[in-house]
Amino acid sequence: MRTLTGKSRLAGILGWPVSHSRSPRLHGFWLARYGVDGAYVPLPVRPEDFERAVRGIVALGFAGANVTIPHKEAAYALCDEVSEVARRAGSVNTLVFREGRIHGTSTDGFGFLESVKEQAPGWRAADGPAVILGAGGAVRAVAAALLDAGCPRLTLVNRTPARAEAIARDLSGPVEVAATPPLRDAALLANGTSLGMTGEPPLELDLAPLPPGAVVADMVYVPLETPLLAQARARGLRAVDGLGMLLHQARPGFEAWFGVVPQVDAELRDYVFDDLAPDRGAPQAAPAAEERSVKPVRNAE
Repeated sequence: MRTLTGKSRLAGILGWPVSHSRSPRLHGFWLARYGVDGAYVPLPVRPEDFERAVRGIVALGFAGANVTIPHKEAAYALCDEVSEVARRAGSVNTLVFREGRIHGTSTDGFGFLESVKEQAPGWRAADGPAVILGAGGAVRAVAAALLDAGCPRLTLVNRTPARAEAIARDLSGPVEVAATPPLRDAALLANGTSLGMTGEPPLELDLAPLPPGAVVADMVYVPLETPLLAQARARGLRAVDGLGMLLHQARPGFEAWFGVVPQVDAELRDYVFDDLAPDRGAPQAAPAAEERSVKPVRNAE
């Protein structure tokens, strides 16, 4: 039996609600695997209590915390320092506390890239243009990561063009905004909306124009196999589910808080997936709250 001592390192996840989060199960698996004297706990915090809660866990000696909906913007504003990655992403999902100071970073983009590399071996961001559907916080982080990794052209498609245009302005570089996704030369298509998740309408998009070597990725992980990914596999395209992004984005935080570089492997994936299966009918948090307004895309060109 693993027990805590007076020297235990503590971390957790701040959200409202936070009961849907699989992060405690994920980090708990790593804590047990590596025999770490520590704990990772869910921290349900109302928006109006967020700053007091964060300063409270700093005072209690926590090593840090993850941040989920609806606190990412508030976390960014609260940080004493933010990483360049977080600055480009415009959001924070990982806090590290050092000597009373709050350091923030974003690991969503890292998690996405690592997941695609894992599930589509040989893929590189520089392989060709990318198309992302949506314009919320996760999309911004993924877009920044793709550009930093050498993506030659990035197109954002969103129901509200102004949101996508704001991301394009903030990121600069080869970023475009389009009313419909330009798929004919896309090397990567990523869905950053809630469409296709359990309880939401499917994403209506014809993948026929995509070239044979394209990768189709979904940030949704309930269900694991979304209609978009099923269509991609039926066409012989490489498909990347959203569970990998969840697993890989957790790696930098765990290393910072507990001093161990954790590994993502089949055993971990199965362990987290087993917790998803009984809740296939339960609501899942969208990649970002504002992305629920993204309408189905009906025309590929």
